[in-house]
Amino acid sequence: MQIRIAEKEDYIKVKEFYYSLTDAMQEAEFRPGWEKNIYPSQDFLKESIENDELFLCEIENAVAACMIINHKCNEGYQKIRWSAAVSDSQLYVIHALGVHPDFSGRGIAKEMARRAIREAQIHEIRTIRLDVLEGNLPAEKVYTALGFHYLDTIRMYYEDTGWTNFKLFEYLLSPEITA
Repeated sequence: MQIRIAEKEDYIKVKEFYYSLTDAMQEAEFRPGWEKNIYPSQDFLKESIENDELFLCEIENAVAACMIINHKCNEGYQKIRWSAAVSDSQLYVIHALGVHPDFSGRGIAKEMARRAIREAQIHEIRTIRLDVLEGNLPAEKVYTALGFHYLDTIRMYYEDTGWTNFKLFEYLLSPEITA
């Protein structure tokens, strides 16, 4: 298993991964609610690759998982009181972390989240935030097992889900910064 930053040459592979994942998840019990070309959009994938924000996990030359880490969050994040009062440049937000069902049960989602934590430590980021579609129990279990703390459930709008309830989680890298 190799987790690395995606390169421009990986775009087609990454796009096909998300298409395949979206198709495979239509029949799953816990669906992320993603739709092809809406979330993650092709522009979002290209921009994330260009900015070295898209990470992929390969197993035997196949893309098993992807995620995007950046400083951007849904405007709904402003509605809650986070544990850490930090500027956008001091936080990471995990987006579109998905593991293809062909590779499920191997701990890949945890390894991807651990990589996000390591990247945050390297870049002196103080907190990591993310949202999980309410009812996505496998994702919740991964994050809480790694020390992410549930903060609140709020309704937020995304193009792929519309107005939906999301659970917000936070991982503090510097506990002394609590608000």
